[in-house]
Amino acid sequence: MYEQPHLIFLPEGSSSRGIRLPPYKSFCWAIMGKRVERRGKIKPELEEDLFKAHMKIRPEEYVAYAMMTAVLVGVVSIFVGILLYFLLFLPLLGWMLGIILTALLPVFIPFLTYAIILGSPGLAKKKRGKSIDARISGAMSFISAMASAEVPVDVIFKELSKESVYGEVAEEAKWITRDTELLGIDILTALREGGHRSPSTKFQDFLQGVVTTSTSGGQLKPFFLMKAEQYEKEDKLEMRKKMESLGMLAESFITVVVAFPLFLVVIMAIMALISKGGSEVIVTLLFVVVGFMIPISQFGFIFVIWNMEQET
Repeated sequence: MYEQPHLIFLPEGSSSRGIRLPPYKSFCWAIMGKRVERRGKIKPELEEDLFKAHMKIRPEEYVAYAMMTAVLVGVVSIFVGILLYFLLFLPLLGWMLGIILTALLPVFIPFLTYAIILGSPGLAKKKRGKSIDARISGAMSFISAMASAEVPVDVIFKELSKESVYGEVAEEAKWITRDTELLGIDILTALREGGHRSPSTKFQDFLQGVVTTSTSGGQLKPFFLMKAEQYEKEDKLEMRKKMESLGMLAESFITVVVAFPLFLVVIMAIMALISKGGSEVIVTLLFVVVGFMIPISQFGFIFVIWNMEQET
């Protein structure tokens, strides 16, 4: 099981190099790095999110990037606020309300930018977890087929890492193979580390099951076959739920986007014809319904369905 550390020969003409930040993030670290270090300890949640999202940047560097970006956005929002004050706020809202809105822009927009950037690693981690869950059933079929041929566990994960069709599951296998072949870690320790590193609960459970089965003297082949069957059933249930959700969305689309606006347009058109003094207001509302409400509701349903398709 344990493989001693050994030399790794790189291809001719290549050389090892560390991870380098992009130019903009290097600039942010050079400006804000000392300030971030003076602030003290970074939140463990951010470090975990960056680690599981496979974002190759230290938490301190990422916070410096978020702070510098927020400052630059704040400077830009000051000029945009002044421009909007003279072109939009002052003519429509008056000088007092215009000044209030102009003063809020440089405060609200940078804060929102900072919050969005700091929240991005968590979203990336969740996205990777969903991608792993979506491909894990097919990967289990591959693993169980390899195990049926009595292939060792470390070789199974090495071969899995070469199969790009399995997406993020293959990426997780690459890290396990890196630990065993490059760092000389035994396969069971590498699997434990892979479980701690993975954002997918399913993959964590699978890796922990491999370790537990191996250390308790059990057979891995039946375990792999059982997991492949389990994940296949879970995929079928998940697909059934999505089909039911699509059916409910289709019914809601007919009601909200087709039938309701049609009745509303007909009623408003009749009201505009029979009313004496308020016909102009009703016609304006009719233009809002036809030109704004209906397209926005259609794009909303399109986005929801597209998002469900991305998770499939």
